Formats: sequence, C-alpha cells, structure tokens
Amino acid sequence: MKTRWFWIILTLATPLIIWFCLIMGSTGFGFPDTATFSGKAILDLRISRVLCGLIVGAALSCAGVVFQAVLRNPLAEPYILGVSSGAGLGAAIAILTGLSTFSGFALPGAAFIAAALTLWLVFLLASDGQHAPSVYSLILSGVIISSIASSILMFMVSTASLEGVHSVLWWLLGNLQPASPRILQATGSVVIAGGIILWLMSRELNALTLGREMAHHLGIRSQLVITLALAMATLITAAAVGIAGLIGFVGLIVPHVMRHLVGPDHRRLIPASAIAGGLFLALCDAIARRVMAPIEIPVGVVTAICGGPFFLIILRLKRKQGWVAS
Repeated sequence: MKTRWFWIILTLATPLIIWFCLIMGSTGFGFPDTATFSGKAILDLRISRVLCGLIVGAALSCAGVVFQAVLRNPLAEPYILGVSSGAGLGAAIAILTGLSTFSGFALPGAAFIAAALTLWLVFLLASDGQHAPSVYSLILSGVIISSIASSILMFMVSTASLEGVHSVLWWLLGNLQPASPRILQATGSVVIAGGIILWLMSRELNALTLGREMAHHLGIRSQLVITLALAMATLITAAAVGIAGLIGFVGLIVPHVMRHLVGPDHRRLIPASAIAGGLFLALCDAIARRVMAPIEIPVGVVTAICGGPFFLIILRLKRKQGWVAS
C-alpha cells in the first residue's frame, strides 16, 4: 500500500515539478512571451536545462543505487572509482588547450573519453590478468588513479590564465546548459540504454546485497555481475559528467530516500531513483537560477548544500547501527 501511494504521488508530482522548473526564471515566475524571438529562445533554454537535469539526475541516481548495492556501502556514490577526477582532467585539457572552442562536442566528448579511460585504467590496475577484480581492489585502484588525475588537474589549473581557471572551475561546479541539442540527445541515449541494462540486472543486484557468497549459492556469477554493473554505472556517470560537469551528492541522497520509500528491491528502486533523481536535480537547477537572481550559481553548489548534512546524518545513523562492510 505504501509503495502504491508513492507511485501515485510521484506520477502526479512529476508534471507539476517540471512545470514549476519551466516557469522559474532569473527575472521571476512565468513563461516568457513566445511571440518574440527572445522569449522563444528563453523557453527553449529552460526546456533544454530541465531535460538535461532529468537525464543527468537519473544517471547519477541509478549509478548511486548500483554502487551502494555492489559495494555494500551506504556511503558509496557514483564518483567512487575516480570517474570525476578523470572527467575533470579531460574537460580541463579541452578548455585550456582551446579544443572546446572548435565544436560543441569537444568539451563533453573529452570529459567522457577521459572518464572512460579512467575506468579502463582502474579495472586494468585492479585485475591480476586471470580473475575479475575484487571490490576492494577496484576501490583502491580508483583512489590511486583519482589522486593522480587530481594532481595533474591542479597543476594545469595553477599554471593556467585567469580566464581558463574561471572556465574550468565553472565546469567543475556543474552546469546543466548543454552545448547543443545533439549532445543532449546523445547523452540521453547513453543514459537510457545504461539504465535499462541495469534494471534488467535487478535480480542479480538483489542477490549481491546479501553478500557475494550468498549470491554465488543462488546461482549468480558474482564477479561477472559486479564487473558489468560497476562498468555500466560508471559509464552512465561519465556521460552525465561529460555534459554537466561534476555534480555531487545526487547519487547519495536519492537512492537512500527511495530505498526507504519503495524498499530495497531493485526492480522498483532503480526506476524510482531515476525519476526522483531527475526531478531533484531539475528542481535544484531552478533554485540555482532564482535564489541569487540575476546572478546564477552553479547547480553543484545547491546539491552540495543539500547533500552535506544528509551525508553526515547517514554516517551517524550507520555508526549507531554498527554497520561494517563485508
């Protein structure tokens, strides 16, 4: 009954939240006058930002669900394998070398390629060449690669011009304005395909939450499932990071809330997190446009303000429960 009411409320709330995000602008509330060219351009801009928020929020939330299930860590989030540092380095290279000025695909493309390369390096470093990498070796490898990428990024920023530093920092704080509709379509296709694949793995993810040994006794090929799930979750994260920059805490907040509302079954948890994550990020972006209007703050600042206290609450609750990873 609780789950049924949740889906009813979510179905009714989704169009209302999207409508609210569309009418919230830096100059006030309401739809712009589409009879004029500028009004139509503003409406198109808002629509693209809302769509981008829905796509990116869904990707980060689904990835958060998967990382928390596979790693059996309630504090796991989509950037745990170093994809954020890799994508940030790729974006910085594109910005500081001027590649981002040649094509709208250059910046998100560089971020995505760097994030995917980071994922490959993490799996390469964690694998012994004969067996699939363990969870702990993946996390350790992610920390190592992330540290190296972050160091290179800090070096590039410290030697860049003032304009270049501003551009890199703005991207790192998150921005939901896509460079072009084609980039938005490409990112949406990757995220939707990845989300469907992860949803089809719901049975295996449910088993993994019981532990690798129990999953093995249930007929689950644990190593293969872990590798595929982590790879797919990281790739949709890379796609989201490539178009919107680094936006933290969405993959931490939404999965926890949705798990409380719909339960731990990934057949319901993944689609619920995707919808709620998209709405949450779109709403955060609308707030970011309005809270200090006409000055726009990065959406990553809003999600960090929401996520910081939430992170501490979850950490405190899990310590009281004596949670230990296994």
